Amino acid sequence: MKKSVAFIVFPGFQIVDLSAVTVFEVANGLPGGPFYDIAMLSEHGGAVASSAGVRIDTEPFAAHENSSFDTVLVAGAMEPVVSSAVFTAFLRSASAASRRTASICTGAYLLAEAGLLDGRRVTTHWCQARDLQRQYPKAKVEEDRIFINDDKYWSSAGMTACIDLCLALAESDLGVEASRTIARHMVVYHRRSGGQSQFSALLELEPKSDRIQTALSYAKKNLHKALSVDELADAAHLSRRQFSRAFRLETGQSPAKAVETLRVEAARSMIESSSHPIDVVARETGFSDPERMRRAFIRAYGMPPQSIKRAARLEAA
Repeated sequence: MKKSVAFIVFPGFQIVDLSAVTVFEVANGLPGGPFYDIAMLSEHGGAVASSAGVRIDTEPFAAHENSSFDTVLVAGAMEPVVSSAVFTAFLRSASAASRRTASICTGAYLLAEAGLLDGRRVTTHWCQARDLQRQYPKAKVEEDRIFINDDKYWSSAGMTACIDLCLALAESDLGVEASRTIARHMVVYHRRSGGQSQFSALLELEPKSDRIQTALSYAKKNLHKALSVDELADAAHLSRRQFSRAFRLETGQSPAKAVETLRVEAARSMIESSSHPIDVVARETGFSDPERMRRAFIRAYGMPPQSIKRAARLEAA
């Protein structure tokens, strides 16, 4: 039996969120499908303009007052929007009748406004997370997560995180192999774990030149090695002195600090996505021993690797 998905939009919704629908579209083409019926809904129905001005056709809430959806999925916007009483009432009733309710990006504001996130863990786009917590103090906002599942309520970060969210939803319905197949069809990474950071170390370092970018890319691919300054300078085709000066000028960090950041990011991803013991993770990501990795984690995240491993296990459970 097909599962019904209500995708709720409003004027000015973020158009990239429509890529979430593609996950269900591709899933319908898998053997044994189709698995999903998708309904595009809005308060008044008709053509609804996205943030880019592109319009999509929708059905009005009134046409589905007595409908029961398996999944209710609320789009987000570039900035938080305030919903109407009709929007909030429909969201409450549709969520109550659904198996699960999810928000993308600032769609979390709409769930919170409806009172659906009181006492719940939730995430949103990193630049809105603290404001969401301020406006809705009963929610438990985690600002650096790709997506979160708390009982029947799901939420994701902004932009392309909607794909990770919906791959996770499809995985819970159809299994991990189906999710991998969908990801391959969409030419995306088979989904990032929910606990993965919204930030990328390479993006945060923001190297300006191709040579420093090349050195960082080399480091990321060779974290198991010692990665001396001389080795990185060779990768950048610069002298040690030129490299060290250019690296700090472009990134604001020493090469050693930047390599530690890359190691910590890789180690956290490995901890969250595998069952490897901590000492194996430390060895594979270039830390000389687990204690050195523990100190680096506390500097970066304020908690040791074991705490992150426990949190990942709880989320998986």
